[in-house]
Amino acid sequence: MPIKVDFLARVDYEPTYAAMQKFTAERTESTPDTIWICEHAPVYTQGLAGKKEHIFNPGDIPVVATNRGGQVTYHGPGQVVAYPLLDLKRAGYFVKEYVYRIEEAVIRTLLHFGVTGHRVAGAPGIYVRLDDPAGHALLPQRPVKLGSDPAAQRNGSGPNFSGLGKIAALGIKVSRNCTYHGVALNVAMDLEPYSRINPCGYAGLQTVDLSTMGAFASWQEVAEVFSQKLTSYLAP
Repeated sequence: MPIKVDFLARVDYEPTYAAMQKFTAERTESTPDTIWICEHAPVYTQGLAGKKEHIFNPGDIPVVATNRGGQVTYHGPGQVVAYPLLDLKRAGYFVKEYVYRIEEAVIRTLLHFGVTGHRVAGAPGIYVRLDDPAGHALLPQRPVKLGSDPAAQRNGSGPNFSGLGKIAALGIKVSRNCTYHGVALNVAMDLEPYSRINPCGYAGLQTVDLSTMGAFASWQEVAEVFSQKLTSYLAP
């Protein structure tokens, strides 16, 4: 059965999180896979690995502890958030491929708007070259198969974000082979709240959106393209 898409518009984070958990707990083998597309009021969400020291000045923005993977991120107006609620067993692929497929949907969406997205070894999410957002040159720190490119191996030194900005953040949860939480793609935001945290736990990691990269599109335009790419790339 095809993946269903529900556009929820702007919704508060905590009720949406609770609804995802309820949907996943109550779903059966016949429950259709669904992607929720929405936008949130300003909120910091902390993953299971989250450390308090990565949020140093939340101000009046609430901080919500969640059960997704990863560290702290920010959600706010001007960001397209996608929550795929999928049965991976039925889809026929595993978590690692699921993450790859989500990232591919982000990359294809960015390409539609003239921006080139990149993966970085050891750091889920999608990144953009700050000096050449539309350039296609490969990153030296891209993920590679072990042994295929010795020069590109990171030797355990951690991801290298020099010259890069993060444009999409990923945080997922899988329960009984079913996914929730998801991915946030920055369109045209107030990026200041990112300066009050270490995004995804990385000090000094710059966060960007499509508009700062010179690509101007409405939230609705990006949401529609992104939902199409997700349904295509997450299909069984």
